[in-house]
Amino acid sequence: MRRRPPGEPQALPATLSPVLRRVYAARGLRDPSQLALELKHLLPPDRLLGIDCAAELLAQAIRDGKRIVIAGDYDADGATACAVATLGLKALGAASVGYVVPNRFTMGYGLSPPLVDLALEAGAELLVTVDNGIASLAGIDHANSLGLPVVVTDHHLAGPELPAAAAIVNPNQPGCPFPSKHLAGVGVMFYVLLALRARLRSDGAFGAGNGPNLAELLDLVALGTVADVVKLDYNNRVLVQQGINRIRAGRARPGLMALLEAAGRTPERINASDLGFVLGPRLNAAGRLDDMGRGIECLLAPDRDAALPIAQELDKLNRERRGIEAQMRDDALALVAESEDVGVTVHEADWHEGVVGLVASRVKDALHRPVIAFACAQERGMLKGSGRSIPGLHLRDALAAIDARYPGLITRFGGHAMAAGLTMPEEGLAAFRTVFDAQCRAMLDADALQQVIDTDGELRGAEFSIDTASEIESAGPWGQGFPEPRFDGEFEVLDLRPVGKDGNHVRYRLKGPAGVINAVHFNGAETAVEDGRIHAVYQLSINRWQDRESLELRLEQVERA
Repeated sequence: MRRRPPGEPQALPATLSPVLRRVYAARGLRDPSQLALELKHLLPPDRLLGIDCAAELLAQAIRDGKRIVIAGDYDADGATACAVATLGLKALGAASVGYVVPNRFTMGYGLSPPLVDLALEAGAELLVTVDNGIASLAGIDHANSLGLPVVVTDHHLAGPELPAAAAIVNPNQPGCPFPSKHLAGVGVMFYVLLALRARLRSDGAFGAGNGPNLAELLDLVALGTVADVVKLDYNNRVLVQQGINRIRAGRARPGLMALLEAAGRTPERINASDLGFVLGPRLNAAGRLDDMGRGIECLLAPDRDAALPIAQELDKLNRERRGIEAQMRDDALALVAESEDVGVTVHEADWHEGVVGLVASRVKDALHRPVIAFACAQERGMLKGSGRSIPGLHLRDALAAIDARYPGLITRFGGHAMAAGLTMPEEGLAAFRTVFDAQCRAMLDADALQQVIDTDGELRGAEFSIDTASEIESAGPWGQGFPEPRFDGEFEVLDLRPVGKDGNHVRYRLKGPAGVINAVHFNGAETAVEDGRIHAVYQLSINRWQDRESLELRLEQVERA
């Protein structure tokens, strides 16, 4: 446990509670203007390199009545980006818009030559990638050879060579001056639509009007941004908060509302955590186990009657995914029970390719080590791996270093600092396990391997209140890079009881600075302390049951004091 530096809360408005002022200051928020999350504070699109060219290509396609096809991706960011592109282009006057999504099991990630062929079969005259394309050299060369221009919209890191696309919009491409490098794929596509609307407006396409209200797409932008776990810098917090506001007001897409209904949630109190842990997994389940086209259909559905059956299907797939993941996680943890590797590699022949990323994440959380989990690919003799990292190790850079030092060991790879994917021959797994461990040892020091939970310190007696919890709940959006507040302190255990189907969760009754308070520790049975004093890391939460509200601590770490 490590307490965050206190920061300088005196620069923040006195109208905020002392707790929230401390929390904001500890996250580096110094400028009170960054508390304002209205749309007018969004960064303008014009600093995105290539966006004017992309807008002109799209505008010309709309003028000429050409068919625009979106090349999507099979995760929640790609699905929401595909839906935003489809809905936005139609609203801006495109006469014909379609989409294609790669099958993760047969085509893999990105704009491959087979996906280009599929787009041409769908009548594409202009192809637009969303959440992919920056590394699709072969796919874009194939499209060019067939006379099909490609506009790339992406946010992933570029490789040493850029594709020969007609236009590239990516804040992380070399030379792009856009100040925020953390847009998700759906955020990049939203910005392209903003630029396109401005271009069409200047051409008089909307007469005396301003054109469609693209803010109607922000619920989808918020979902994709949070689900992709990009950093919630100020610009992303504006996008996410505006999307959450639309959902809470009941003005979200019917498909998003149907996903909430299928999950048994109401929109009025939804927050960023719900986007990441309730909606995101249900949407992702389609891409992991079946076809992300079903998820996109849900987001594009025109009304509840059309959306709800698909949302219920996605909810069922998500339950199936949980069962597969639980078994694979147990298998993986058994494989590494006695491992001393710093860079951990796990593989079983019968693992499901669509779930290995989740398994890597679970093992990473358990061991606090970088982890890559492999499954057998559809292509005979090949493995597909998905990795998750810890602070201090840039996973894509680690794979790039291995690829440079051992050419041919990895067939292809890509990703981010904290998550990456790769394909390699099965026969190279043993060698990869050795070199991945060596690379991680070279890039990580001993301190980085010590798991640390950052907290915002102790709360005083009067700060244990529903008012404080409610203020934190409504103050976000909290997420990656702008974490939800957690606190630590000592409590006396009055009693506890196991709860849950397998007794894995623990409910406590504690005595602390504000008297007796209830607490819950999910998956906390192994570290439960039955009596005496404990030191706990926790979040303030509100337990809502029927029409009653009560303060509750959500414990994250418990140890004897």
